[in-house]
Formats: sequence, structure tokens, C-alpha cells
Amino acid sequence: MNLKHTASSSLAVALFTGSGLVNAAPMPSQEEMWEIIQKQQKEIQELKKGQTETTEKADAAIEAVEQGQGQASSGASWANNTQIGGYGEFKYHNHDSGNDFDFHRFVLFFGHQFTDRLRFFSEVELEHAIAGDDQNGEIELEQAYVEYDLTANQHVKGGMFLLPVGILNQTHEPTTFYGVDRNPVERNIIPTTWWAGGVELTGEIAPGWSYAAAVHEGLDTSASNSYAVRKGRQKTSEADANDLASTVQIKWTGMAGVELAATVQYQQDVTQGNDPNAGDAWLYEAHTDIQRGPFGFRALYAMWDLSGSGPKSIGADEQTGFYVEPSYRITPEWGVFARYNQWDNTAGSNGGDSEKKQYKAGVNFWPHPDVVLKADVQQQDNEGSSKNDNGYNLGIGYQF
Repeated sequence: MNLKHTASSSLAVALFTGSGLVNAAPMPSQEEMWEIIQKQQKEIQELKKGQTETTEKADAAIEAVEQGQGQASSGASWANNTQIGGYGEFKYHNHDSGNDFDFHRFVLFFGHQFTDRLRFFSEVELEHAIAGDDQNGEIELEQAYVEYDLTANQHVKGGMFLLPVGILNQTHEPTTFYGVDRNPVERNIIPTTWWAGGVELTGEIAPGWSYAAAVHEGLDTSASNSYAVRKGRQKTSEADANDLASTVQIKWTGMAGVELAATVQYQQDVTQGNDPNAGDAWLYEAHTDIQRGPFGFRALYAMWDLSGSGPKSIGADEQTGFYVEPSYRITPEWGVFARYNQWDNTAGSNGGDSEKKQYKAGVNFWPHPDVVLKADVQQQDNEGSSKNDNGYNLGIGYQF
């Protein structure tokens, strides 16, 4: 007898007997198997349907979120690329000629960056608080132009912009200069604020050297306003463009805190052809603006040369002015200054005694870099007139 075979058979019998498989239930019939398969197939289809609906809902939710994020991103992009700013000046004058409170300027800036190379800038101003018929004030659009970067260092702008002349004409926020009022030379000779419609190129010539060249509307002055250049500004309000003007400025800023610049402007007919007794006009201007540590110094000279018998007959063929202004920043908050101004809108040989001299000294206090309190005293001597304009001034200015 094969003991090995006998043991194996006995173990198999024991396993089947112990597991109960010997007495297992009979297999289901074909009909019963078909019903089980049908039931399982139905359950699988229902599971697939539920999974599809869940996936569709998830996809819809993702798409909605993405659309919302896109809209939010677009809105955020517009807000990030749009800038709003402004400045204002409130003043009190106590002069021999009279006293007044005046909210002189309320200005808002609006700008937008379309691309890295294309942008828009504008400036809207309300002067003297109230504008309208028989009111002191005006609402003026002082700047509105589109600027494009031709290269990293060369730019072109078109529209209405501030002309590149003088110290204050392009940068005149009240926190940036000493004294309650802008200096009279850059009001009566330059004349600040002076904007025009046209086209301007700006850029760098070499390290430290830059230029600005513009072709724009010219002045329209006449004998009725004594050929005063300030009264000839057309302000781009249906401006007569029979005779355009050209302005070129060269500037050096090769040393920190130092600016040296010169400007020349030419206009073929300063009266736009309306006065046969007047002709072309040249403006020459040069200035220095230095801020080295606490010490500051500004100096400017400007001269108009008008041709024609009309301007010459009253001395307006030559209109000149200059000022010097030393200053000292005692602390970051406190600064003091003194200024000597001299100007004459009829400085020609036939102008007579018309020169004006003004001495001014005062203090600025900046409680914040963008807020300034000002106080100054002045003495003004008007040649040929017994009406001098002595007194003192107080002011509050801000920018943002």
C-alpha cells in the first residue's frame, strides 16, 4: 500500500467535509443567472449616469469660476492701469490792494495705461471755486494727450499738453515750490500755466541730456491787450491755427539734484494774421534748479522779442523778467526761502517806466510730503505807479 497516496486522499476528504462544501447548495438555474446579470447591469448603468451628471456639474462649476475669475481679473487690470490724482490751493492775501480768501485751484488728474508703451493723461481744473456767467472762476481742461514710446528713451505725444518751458510750467503742484503764489515772472513772462494743442517729441540725447521738441498752436495777442503774452494764450478752445509755433528745450540733469535747461520758441505771426502792425515772436528762456542736501537755489531768465510797429510803439517788442530764489530746508518738515523778482511787459525803448520789482521771503511747513502750509511777506515796487502791492500771504496746498 502506498502510504503517501492514502494520506493525501484522507486529507482531501477531511477538507471537503470540514468546509461543508460536500453539502453545498445546488447551482442556480440559467433563468436565475440571467435575472442576476440583468439586475447587475441596471445597477452599473445607474452608477454611470450618476457619475456623468456629477462630472457635468463639476465642469460647469469650474467654468463659472474661471469666468468669474476672468471678469475679476479684467476689472482688477483696469483699476491697476488707471490712475487718479490731483492737487489744490487755498489762500489768504492781505495786501495794500485788498484782502481776500480764495480757493485758487482744485485740480483732478486722470490717466490710463493701455499697454507698456501706450498711455493717456489728462488734467481738469476749477479755478476760484465757482465758474459761470459773472463768476470769478473757470473750468479748464489743461491737459489731455496720448503718449507712445517709440523706443525705451524716445516718446511722442499728441493732444493738449503743457509746453516745455520754465521751472513751474510742467511741475507746479503747491508742495513743489516755495511761496503761497507762483512767482510773477513765470506768470507774466513765460506765462505759466501754458498749455497748447499739438505734437511733441521727447527723449534722451546722451546720459544726462534730454530734449523736448513741439509743434503746437501759437499765441493770439493784439494791440487791444497791449501785446501781453499771457492774454494771448488760446487754451486749445477752437484755437486759430493759421500760424503755428515751435518750441525746443534742451535739459541737463547729469548731477543729482541739479537741472540746467534752455528753451527757444518761434512763432511767425503772434496775432494769427489779425494785426498787420505785428509780426513774428521769439521766446528765449534759461533756468537752473538746484537742490543739494538742505540747500536749494532757483534762477530763471526769460525774454520775448516781438517784431512789428505795433508792439514797438508801446515798448511791448521786448518783454523780460528774471528771479533768483535761495532756500534752506531746516528739517524735512520746515523750509525757508527768499526771492527777488523783476519783470516788465513793456521793456522796449518806448515802454516808459513799467518795471516791477518784488521782494519776498517766507516759510513752508510740510506735515506730510504731500501737504504744505505756507506763509510769506512781500514788498512790491511798481515803477510809474503809486500803487505798490505790499502785504503778506497764507496758504494751504496738497497733492495726491
